[in-house]
Amino acid sequence: MRILVVEDTEDLAEAIARRLRKVGYAVDLAPDGDEADALLRSEAYDLVVLDLMLPGLSGQAVLQRLRQRRARTPVLVLTARSDVDAKVSVLDIGADDYLVKPFDFRELEARCRALLRRPHGMAASTTEFGDLTLDTAAKRVSVAGQPVELGTREFRLLELLLAHRGRVLSKEALLERLFGLDDAVAPNAVELYVSRLRRKLEGSAVRIRTLRGMGYVVELESLDPPS
Repeated sequence: MRILVVEDTEDLAEAIARRLRKVGYAVDLAPDGDEADALLRSEAYDLVVLDLMLPGLSGQAVLQRLRQRRARTPVLVLTARSDVDAKVSVLDIGADDYLVKPFDFRELEARCRALLRRPHGMAASTTEFGDLTLDTAAKRVSVAGQPVELGTREFRLLELLLAHRGRVLSKEALLERLFGLDDAVAPNAVELYVSRLRRKLEGSAVRIRTLRGMGYVVELESLDPPS
């Protein structure tokens, strides 16, 4: 999952980015509204964390332009104002949620998880697919009740595939959502992570199928022996 953090206070922006990257999200930073608007026009994001008080374009203007383009990207607004009128205003112009500064980073993570689930119709943090269970809040994966140890990017890759189950995800789409603009990415990075994930899910009913020239799709395979 790829997140754009739009915040002009450098220390806070870096702290948010570190926290989100630590749990495996790809994060890009924009220090002002103009850069944020340009990135949102050219790049694909699963979530925007948006401060309102920005140099250049205001956060409100960035949000309004995003919605005028009919983009449905979830937006979590950061605001120093806690009055009801301010909250109602940002929700009315297209924000999906808001968080009042100062905030606890655990709450930030939880709100990000909730907004990232919403476009895929996932109401809870736990997803079951065959004999596999993925818990995005606890960052745990199990197969038939047994824990499976995954690295952060392997976890996010599995989360992406399950969120788009039944749909083919191209290598390019996976690259966009697993890595930020400043990440050093090897040409075979997606193949490497898919290979690792397949190996760790051996013995489960979950299969990651490669469709040559198209991408990857997650499927279920019966483990029952033939009669």
